[in-house]
Amino acid sequence: MAEKSRIDKYLWSIRLFKTRSLATDACRAGRVKKEGTNIKPSYEVKVGEVYQVSKAIEKKTIKVLDLLTSRVDAKKAILAYEDLTPPEETAKFKSMFHSPLLKRDSGTGRPTKKDRREIDDLKDSFFDLDED
Repeated sequence: MAEKSRIDKYLWSIRLFKTRSLATDACRAGRVKKEGTNIKPSYEVKVGEVYQVSKAIEKKTIKVLDLLTSRVDAKKAILAYEDLTPPEETAKFKSMFHSPLLKRDSGTGRPTKKDRREIDDLKDSFFDLDED
């Protein structure tokens, strides 16, 4: 589509970041890398390059397939890059949101130290099952 694009604008246009300023801030904070090197928001994106992007606890590896300069709908945005993130990294991220919901009876008060250890053991055993 386009001949050249800035990395912050590209990350925003492929919908990795909700706003362009968030993409710019991520670049400035060193959360966008090319071959392990931090890149500035004004870095010019080239087709075929691979970037590592960290968003909070999520880490993505993307390869540029097409350049975009404006934000497009999600169906077109997916065609502009290839997600090279290893499946185990994606599964680890998703499993954090599918942990068991522990609920205590109303009026039982705060958990004791023993209760807390039992809750932690239950959570740990749940995450150990996901890794198999």
